[in-house]
Amino acid sequence: MRDGDAVKLIGKRQGQEQTSASGTYDAENDVMRLVFPNRGGSYDFTRDDDESGFYPRGKHPGRYSYRPPLARGDGWPTGTLDEVNIDRAAIERLIQVLIDAPVESPETPKVHALLIARHGKLVLEEYFHGEHRDRLHDTRSAAKSVTAVVVGAAMQAGVPLELSSPVYQIMNGGSFPSDLEPRKRSMTLEHLLTMSSGYFCDDSNDDAPGNEERMLDQTEEPDYYRFTLKTPMATAPGENAVYCSISPNLALGMVSRASGESPMATFDRLVGPPMQIDRYSWILDPAGHPYGGGSVAFLPRDFMKFGQLMLNGGTWKGRRILSRDFAARAGAPLYHLRGATYGYLWWGLDYPYKDRTVHSYAAGGAGGQSVIVIPELDLVIATFGGNYSSTGTFYVQRNITPRYLLPAVREAGDDRSAPIVPREDFAPKIGDRTDGSRVTPTQ
Repeated sequence: MRDGDAVKLIGKRQGQEQTSASGTYDAENDVMRLVFPNRGGSYDFTRDDDESGFYPRGKHPGRYSYRPPLARGDGWPTGTLDEVNIDRAAIERLIQVLIDAPVESPETPKVHALLIARHGKLVLEEYFHGEHRDRLHDTRSAAKSVTAVVVGAAMQAGVPLELSSPVYQIMNGGSFPSDLEPRKRSMTLEHLLTMSSGYFCDDSNDDAPGNEERMLDQTEEPDYYRFTLKTPMATAPGENAVYCSISPNLALGMVSRASGESPMATFDRLVGPPMQIDRYSWILDPAGHPYGGGSVAFLPRDFMKFGQLMLNGGTWKGRRILSRDFAARAGAPLYHLRGATYGYLWWGLDYPYKDRTVHSYAAGGAGGQSVIVIPELDLVIATFGGNYSSTGTFYVQRNITPRYLLPAVREAGDDRSAPIVPREDFAPKIGDRTDGSRVTPTQ
C-alpha cells in the first residue's frame, strides 16, 4: 500500500491484516526502500523491466531454439540431442512450455535449471529465473544422497567402517557406552542410511523429539551428533523406515569418527578431486560439523555428476569412488517410504515409458531439486527449482519427466520420423505403501 512517499507491505495471517514491512518510495529514482525489522534491516527494490528474473526468461520471451551445452573442462563430455537419440523438436517444445509458464501464484512451478545427460554426454543445459551455470544452488535434502556418496567413498578407500558397524560403538571411540539400551546397541550404519534407525525422529511429526526442526531450533546442544545420540527410540532398528534428517547427519558423523578427519576433508580427498568438484558450500552445525541432512550448495553441472557416478556403478571417468555393490544398493528399493521406495538415501520411482515401466532412483530435495537416474535408458536428468513449501516441488519429477522428457527419448530401432506427443497418462508410479516397511520380493 502506498500513501504519498510512504509504503507498507501488508499481508494476512490467520485472517488478520498485518504490516510485514514499511518504508519509502523515491519517485525520482524509482526506488522502493522497505525495512524488515527481523530480516537484517532495509532493502532497496528497483524495477528489472522485461528482463526480471521473476519470469522464467523475462516478461516477453522469444521462441526457444536448442543449443548444445558448452564444453567447459569440468569433466562433462558434451554432445547434441541428436547424437544421443533424443528428439530435438520435442525438447524445444518442452523448454518453450517452461519459458511461457505464467507466474500466477506460489504454487506456480519455478524451474531454475534443467539438464539432461545420456550415454555419458551432457546434451541439454537450460536455466531460468536468473539462474546460471556458475551460481551455486541449494540442493536441500537432495544433498542427503551426497552423504551416502561420502560414506560409500570412505568405505571404498579403506576407512574402518562397514554397513554393519554399530553406531554407538563407532561414535564412542570403539566401545559401547555403559548402560546403553539394547535397541541403540543394535543400531548400525546401514540403518542410518535407510532411514530405519528406530529413533523417534519423524520430520513430519511435530511431537517427535528428534525431528529436524526441533534440533535446529534448540540451543541446549550445539553438537548435532550428541543431540541425535540422546534421541529416544520409537522402534527397533530395521523395523521400518521413517523420514528423519538426523539419521544421515549421524552417518556423516560416523565417517568422521572412523576416519579421524572432518567429513569435508573426506569429501575433498576422495570425491571432489576425481569428480572435478572444487566449488561448493556446506552448512555447519553450531559445533562446526558439516550437516549431512541437506542444503549443500553445488554448481548444477557438478551436482548432476552424482547421478552419472551412480549410473556408472560407482565410477567417474574410469576412477572407482564407490564399490559396485554399494552403488547398486544405494539405488535399490530396500524400504517403502512416503509412498516411494528408498535405498541408501536415494529414492526409487517407476515411470511409464512407451508400453512398459522403467525404474528410476533419485536424489530429491524441497523446492524442486533432484537428480534422476534411469539406468534402462542410460539417462540422467537434473533439475533445480524455487518451489519451497509448494506443490511445485515435484513438478519436474512427476509431470515434466514422464509427460514430456521420456517420450522424447528414443531407443535403437525407433522410427525417428514418428511425431512425439506428450503423454496423457503421465503419472509415475508412486506406490501404495507408506508405512516404511521393508521391501521384499513378495511385496
